[in-house]
Amino acid sequence: MVFSSFGFGIFLSILLLVLVIIEAIDLHLVCSNNSGNYTTGSVYQKNLDYFLSSLVTNKSINGYGFYNSSFGQDDDVVDKVHAIGLCRPDLNASLGLNIFKDSAHNLTRACPNQKEAIIWNDYCMLRYSNRPFHFELSPSYNQSTTGSLSSSDVDFNSELEELIGVLKTQAAAGDLRKKFATETKRVTYSNNQSISGRVQCIPVLSEKECTDCLGEGLRQLQKCCNGMVSASFGNPSCNLRYEVFSSHDPAKYDEPRALSPHTPTSAKNSGGNKKSSTSAGTIIIIAMATVVSFLILIMSICTYLRVKYKRKRIEERAEEIKSAEALQFDFRSIRAATNNFSEANKLGRGGFGIVYRGILPDDKDIAVKRLSRDSAQGDLEFKTEVSLVARLQHRNLVRLLGFCLGKNEKILVYEFVPNGSLDQFIFGEVKRAHLDWDVRYKIIVGIARGLLYLHEDSRLKIIHRDLKASNILLDADMNPKVADFGMARLFDLDQSQGETRRVVGTYGYMAPEYVMRGQFSVKSDVFSFGVLVLEIVSGQKNSSFRNRGNVEDLLSYAWKNWRADTASNIIEPILSSGSRTEMMRCINIGLLCVQQNIADRPTMTSVILMLTGNSLSLPVPSQPAFFMGASDFSKVVELDQAQSSSSVQKSVNEASITELSPR
Repeated sequence: MVFSSFGFGIFLSILLLVLVIIEAIDLHLVCSNNSGNYTTGSVYQKNLDYFLSSLVTNKSINGYGFYNSSFGQDDDVVDKVHAIGLCRPDLNASLGLNIFKDSAHNLTRACPNQKEAIIWNDYCMLRYSNRPFHFELSPSYNQSTTGSLSSSDVDFNSELEELIGVLKTQAAAGDLRKKFATETKRVTYSNNQSISGRVQCIPVLSEKECTDCLGEGLRQLQKCCNGMVSASFGNPSCNLRYEVFSSHDPAKYDEPRALSPHTPTSAKNSGGNKKSSTSAGTIIIIAMATVVSFLILIMSICTYLRVKYKRKRIEERAEEIKSAEALQFDFRSIRAATNNFSEANKLGRGGFGIVYRGILPDDKDIAVKRLSRDSAQGDLEFKTEVSLVARLQHRNLVRLLGFCLGKNEKILVYEFVPNGSLDQFIFGEVKRAHLDWDVRYKIIVGIARGLLYLHEDSRLKIIHRDLKASNILLDADMNPKVADFGMARLFDLDQSQGETRRVVGTYGYMAPEYVMRGQFSVKSDVFSFGVLVLEIVSGQKNSSFRNRGNVEDLLSYAWKNWRADTASNIIEPILSSGSRTEMMRCINIGLLCVQQNIADRPTMTSVILMLTGNSLSLPVPSQPAFFMGASDFSKVVELDQAQSSSSVQKSVNEASITELSPR
């Protein structure tokens, strides 16, 4: 019988799960869901990988078994990695470092993509998270032997409390290098027994915090392990252990054993060359029965999982429909909110409909997009996809609040963003004065974070394809919000993954591979972002840039000045104050994003690192796409006009196209 790839995959998954469970039991490991998950290739994973690699030659360990460090930008509270480790100070420093590395490997393997995890063993504790920690009592573990003492619980607890009380005082009085104490005492109720105890706190705790933590640990051991011969307890802030032994056999702590599960050794034959009493035929029958039983088990598991998967999909579909219904607005309430879609409430017209301002009965402001009636999509599909887009929430995205379906009507309801679009500020003669460099830099970083969420961190992989200044809205605090990022599915456009026969966008922002071949990817959004960055720095439109009265495209002008080492000419004159270094850095990043070669353009993850990591050296950009001299500019304009009359549809302000694919 031949296994299907699905069945074999199930077998490997079960085997891996067993190994992880064995190791978790051996090592007391907790994967926490408090801080959520990270995606592969994200900033958090890069910081975590840097932390793991730094353990090889890390100098942050203070020589007393304590490790405390952080990795990432100080202002990045979401993706910064905080790590803390604590070993017995009587361990050799290199041995403790090896245990840390082993523990870190076990954590990332057993807790894949989780931002917070902790692991203990008999010698060390290691923890990492995206949040700082100081004094915490959970999670925790306890462990005891199976043997119990013959003496009364009252006598034993009294002796144990006395010993731990002395050790608590000694450890809590320690300094910032170590808070550790160990001692052995002979018990008074027995002539041949002693108790050995060991306690430890992380050195950053105060004396009271250390005392409270160890006191809680002793209470937990008395509840779970009363009268046991030995027991241990640990949490993120402290640990303690005791062991009762014969006075004739003094207690000692062994050198640390391997942290991975032991491989069983082969049993030796104690019966000499004694012939096996089991015949070869019996062995074959047993082996065949075992194989058949195993195959039946795997097939049963596969069948069960397949049925469970189908049932889950049905339940998810029902949940999606239910979620969509919860987002639906009543058409009469939307009509009342917009004063029957009056001209006075009209905010603008886009490629896919008119946008109105509305006020709900609870005085909440909303933006209402009344879609054109050329979509062939059914109501159920429309509802489902709106519910998907509505779940995408990020501070740098305009939030979709819901939808409305009336008679021959499809309406989208968004949050209202009071300051309008970015183009009104950077290109407007009056409003541009309100954008000093600090505000512009905040806008650039915010747009980058919004794009990174769409590309890598959201439930759906989204390519915007019409990123431009008019599709960036500004809230009351001038925080940028990317708008119109969920329209492709809603309009049922004729497109496939990665290519489209209907190119839609705005000239000056579209990447060359998209304009010429209809190919799009996250790198086509990166190109648009680069154009937008250069516009924000220069205060001029790429499509109508003027240099001393001569028409020229912004990318050409920026590239020529960069090559001539006169990049400061690109900066808008009103930006007399602000960090010149940041301005030049943004020009460099903008040129990197608009390079001709797709592979040379950075990802948005790299863009965020370049924007926020001031000490990071930037690559030298190559020639941008659509670079031209003044002599051939008119030829390109003619080419653009010819294309626009045939296969290319221009986007007017509100239009945007998005490719969505589930994670």
